Order: sequence, then C-alpha cells, then structure tokens
Amino acid sequence: MARPLVAVVGKPNVGKSTFFNKVSGDKKSIVFDTPGVTRDRIYADVEWCGYKFTMVDTGGISLGENDVISRHIRKQAQLAMEISDVILFFVDGKTGVTLEDYDVVDLLRRTNKTVLLVVNKIDNFPAEDLSDFYSLGIGEPIPISSEHMKGVGDLLDEVVKNFDETAKEEDDDDVIKIAVVGKPNAGKSSLVNKLLGFERTIVSNIAGTTRDAIDTPFEVDGQKYLIIDTAGIRRKRSVEDNVEYYSVLRSLASIRRADVCLIVLDAAEELSEQDVKIAGYVHEQGKPSIVVVNKWDLIEKDTFTVEKYNKKLKCDLAFMDYFKSLTISAKTGQRVNKLLDMVNYVYQKSTLRVTTGVLNDVITDATLTVEPPAKKGRRLKILYATQPTVQPPTFVIFVNNAELMHFSYKRYLENCLRRAFGFDGTPIKVIIRSKDEKEA
Repeated sequence: MARPLVAVVGKPNVGKSTFFNKVSGDKKSIVFDTPGVTRDRIYADVEWCGYKFTMVDTGGISLGENDVISRHIRKQAQLAMEISDVILFFVDGKTGVTLEDYDVVDLLRRTNKTVLLVVNKIDNFPAEDLSDFYSLGIGEPIPISSEHMKGVGDLLDEVVKNFDETAKEEDDDDVIKIAVVGKPNAGKSSLVNKLLGFERTIVSNIAGTTRDAIDTPFEVDGQKYLIIDTAGIRRKRSVEDNVEYYSVLRSLASIRRADVCLIVLDAAEELSEQDVKIAGYVHEQGKPSIVVVNKWDLIEKDTFTVEKYNKKLKCDLAFMDYFKSLTISAKTGQRVNKLLDMVNYVYQKSTLRVTTGVLNDVITDATLTVEPPAKKGRRLKILYATQPTVQPPTFVIFVNNAELMHFSYKRYLENCLRRAFGFDGTPIKVIIRSKDEKEA
C-alpha cells in the first residue's frame, strides 16, 4: 500500500524547508535565506503517532516571476499538489498576508484536495492574533514555529486525521534504491524522467539546475524502486557558492545510501578526471554500478565505435573493471528500457550469499591451481573462508599468518571468487585474517 503524500507549498522564504528538515529529522532540503533555493520536489518518509506518510517539500511559488526557472518551480509545485493527499499551505506569520499568498490560494482551489493553512514564524504561544489569515478563505489557521518546533505536533495531529488505518501498515522493504550520479549537464534528470515516464525533475540545458538529491518511488513488473536524481558533482574548485557545496555533499550522501549507482557520462565529451573521481567514489563505497553512456545519438558511429569506446572505458576505469555499461539516449529513449533489467541483475549479484562449503571448495581449487606464496622460508596456508555480509559481498579468509599474503595473490583469489560466482557489476571485498584473530 502506497504511503499517503503530504505536500508543503507556499511562496518563497516562508520556512517550508526548515519545517521539512525538522520533521524529517534530516537536512534533505537546502535551507538558506536566499528565496527560491529549493527548486525541485524533495521527499522524506515521516512517521507520526503510528501513521507513516511521505512528505514532499517544493520550491517557493512566485507567480510574478516569469523566467524559465520560476516557471519550472511552479510546474513542479503544481505536480506535487496534484498527486498529494494533503497540502500544507505555508504563510509567513511575521509579514502577514500578501498578494502572493492569494495567488497561491487560486492554485490550491483548483486541486480539490484537503488543505491545511499553516502560519509559520509565530514566536509567541498562545498564538498572536491570526484574524487576517482568515481572509485567505482556506480554513482555520494553524500557528507554528518550525524553527523552534512549537505547534508542530498539533499540526501533524491534524495531518494524520486525514489518513485511514492503512497508513499504519508496515512497508515492504524489498525496494531497490538507485542513485543517478555524474557531472552537471550529463543528462541525469532527462534519464530519470524517461525511466519514470513523466517530468519528475527540472530539465534544462543550464548546468547545475538540479541542486538537491530527489527521491521518487516507482514500481515496474512488481519490483519496487526508489530513484534518486542527484545534483551534478563538480570539481571542488568549480563549486562557486555554499548552496552548490551542500548539493555536492548531498549527492555523495545519496551514493552511500543507494543499492545501485548509475554513473552517467556524456558520450559527446572525453572521459574527464571528474568522471573518474565520481566512479572512484562509487567504487570506494562498495556500490554495484552501471556506467550509462548518454547522448549516444549524437555520436558518429561505425561498426567498431562501441567496441572502441568500451575498450577505452575499461582502461580509464581499470580500478573497477567489474562495471556494466550501456549506451543510451535519454532524449530519444534508445535502450533506456534495458536499464532496469541491468539494475536488477547487478543488485542480485551484490546481494548474493555463498554457502560456506561451496566457498571453501572454490578457495581450495584456487590454492591447488596456484600455490600460495612463501616468505623467508614460511609458506602461506589458507585455513578456511566465510562470507559475513553482502552489499558488497564480503569474504574473510583465515590464514596461518596474514603477513605472508602478497597483494598479487590476494588479487588472484578475488578474481577466482569473481569468476566462480559471477560477480558482474558489483565490487567484492576480501579480508585476510590470521588464525588467532577473532572474526568481526
């Protein structure tokens, strides 16, 4: 059962993101005094009094502005309102009612959804005179101070009154989380939109349009997914302001919580140092990965184009030669339909657990084929192996003395495990321990 959706809307700088961050318990929305910082819809799962729901933060609605970004923000906010079950309409308790508030009310009336009028930035409780806010015609004003968490519990009580008991049911944890990462303007948002089948994130040719990491749940053929569209990751010296700096940190955090990473490259550009660094970070975090070569429709091709490109890719990303790759065009949809099958495949490989008996048979065969190394008259002896964890598959090999293990032989054992169990698309970890060390 899908969780109820609660949208937080209002004009810019009324404290929507501050409220969102306080309630979600995590700084998912970027909060600055600069109006219009939140551009896309940002999601977070929330639980209150046993009810589980999803809250979505939106960019500030400013109908007076007509630039391309402002139009996109309005469109995203309207989409959030259309798919939501409850709408929290935020107004500023310090500045009072403004013409912009009435503009937002006009949009709200067209939704036919339950709307709660939230008067934020109220410093004194019991609340000050709120009579002016009745003129908006939305209903009873609910005073809060999101900064100081005053009145927030009462507001959430009103929110959950609109849910039925199914909102208390346990979630299905069988969800594959996919992070879409890469440099700015590589086509990440276009790819997300194509996968989802509707315009989910702001897409423009202005590099750096997506500033936040955005979660969107969806389902295909009974499999549930959560796709995370992240801000483009620039080099440190290219990060011009604090907002973009925090966006990069958010993108790196998204990689850490993902199950599978799609590393999006621009086929029209040479693989850059920054592309390699992003891939390296995914590798360091032990995430299965698919290198998605986007804008393939712009490349002049012959019979050997794909082969040449993949050969160079393998060379540049030699430290993670297990990766899977796919050439696509997010714009035309070329081969995008193959991505989820590949996601499912590498996810299954990253969660594969090998029985101890079979694992030790493979290790034994490997040692019989290539004898373990010796050092100063002492030969390495492999005693047994276990697999304590998955994601990534992690193997602990116990030996008589870990100091006798040469890095090349360890690499040989890793390759034997990879070939035996088909760990395509996912890194694996091999830990060497002496027999007297306790297993972690």
